[in-house]
Amino acid sequence: MKLYGYWRSSASYRVRIALNLKQIPYLTVPVHLLKDGGEQKSAAYQQLNPARLVPTLVTPEGEHLNQSLAIIEYLEALCPEPRLIPADPLMAARVRTLALDMSADLQPITNLRILQFLTGELKQTDDVKLNWIHHWVGQAFTAFEQRLVDTAGRYCVGDEVTLADICLIPQVYNAERFGIDMAKYPRIQQIAAALNELPAFIAARPEAQVDANT
Repeated sequence: MKLYGYWRSSASYRVRIALNLKQIPYLTVPVHLLKDGGEQKSAAYQQLNPARLVPTLVTPEGEHLNQSLAIIEYLEALCPEPRLIPADPLMAARVRTLALDMSADLQPITNLRILQFLTGELKQTDDVKLNWIHHWVGQAFTAFEQRLVDTAGRYCVGDEVTLADICLIPQVYNAERFGIDMAKYPRIQQIAAALNELPAFIAARPEAQVDANT
């Protein structure tokens, strides 16, 4: 498999974690989101992903898949163990709720293209951009912290790693990068610390990627 992504992309980060947990070997193909105006905007990449977003997963058969959660659901069906979405319908719904809190509600409004639009077309300052990030991360993490009261064990839902954990870690990484005070979210902080000790999460970290710091 080939994973087209960017080292600091939250969505690419999620898929890397899932691939590592499933122990599925893959080749990384860097797509630089800033170089030359953004390599994701090239005609060649648009053939793989018309939305001009990362990641894109290309299967050994040459099929290409977009959207990180759809890719992870594909990997779950392809390699059921270790299970990332519980078999129990209620527990599965809880896992997906937490996953979507991070991947659907928070990440899209704090990702690169939104921030570029704020400081570019809307001509907002870097201070305004930072306030934007802190506001939305604060809202999302406050709600997530409260949800964990009912679901958390060692990880977000019980004591097994799930899709919820995969979606949380990239957002914690971003929050720390932008100076969010994580002490306000002790459950998130504790779970993130436990997850970041696991080999699959360590190998997926942005700084461990071949295109890191480019």
